[in-house]
Amino acid sequence: MILTTTPQVEGRRIQAYLGIVFGEAIVGANLLRDLFAQVRDIVGGRSGAYEAELRRAREMALEELAEEARRLGADAVVGVDLDYEVLGQANSMLMVTASGTAVKLAP
Repeated sequence: MILTTTPQVEGRRIQAYLGIVFGEAIVGANLLRDLFAQVRDIVGGRSGAYEAELRRAREMALEELAEEARRLGADAVVGVDLDYEVLGQANSMLMVTASGTAVKLAP
């Protein structure tokens, strides 16, 4: 499955637009508390544990987006956009949302 932030796939013609697809991942409160407790993990102003968890959430959201596109019979998702939001009481949860347009490419 091709995922791209561009409105087209270079060198390929879009045959059909199949619809908007989404993928979401939410990281819960315990994780954020644990991450803030691991101050010793911060090196040079960066937290390796927090970055790894963000990466995992982003990958989960993109995989869910790709799976929804596969169900529609898509070859690619164009115009992919990633959004990050904090949710919950005291902003204790992080949500990563991926969205884009599922397309069928011409042979």
